[in-house]
Amino acid sequence: MSAGTAGPTGSSRLPYEGERSVGQLFAAATADLSALVHDEIALAKAEIRQDVKRGIFGSVKGIVAGVFLLASLPMFSFALVYVLQRLGWLPFWGAFLTVAGAYVVIGLLLAYLAVRTLKKIEPPRRTIEGAQATADVLKNARPRPATAAELAALER
Repeated sequence: MSAGTAGPTGSSRLPYEGERSVGQLFAAATADLSALVHDEIALAKAEIRQDVKRGIFGSVKGIVAGVFLLASLPMFSFALVYVLQRLGWLPFWGAFLTVAGAYVVIGLLLAYLAVRTLKKIEPPRRTIEGAQATADVLKNARPRPATAAELAALER
């Protein structure tokens, strides 16, 4: 009997034609596990990419709201104040308060829309569930006991 040819029970039986050796089975299991991990990583990337897009889109809305508030206040505030005062509806102080209140309402509305968009971001649930299922399978994995036919073939 040469070194490395003894089976798990001490027999020197070589695998039958078409039957895979322990090394081949281990290599196949390793390749399958590697493919599974690769697929789960790809799924996580896809889910995270979608959430990043939502985050960027919501952030852009928030930035636009801020730019709108900052850029429009000096330009339109004075124009509206003068229009309200010229029409005789309000004194200057009342016109200023009315215009400022209108811009606060617009800013709050835009901020609400930005927050609502950002709240749509969710954790990658499918990836988490898949990883947990894989971990559960690997925790409970046990080698299959040999059948009577396999044990009889080893004894020959």
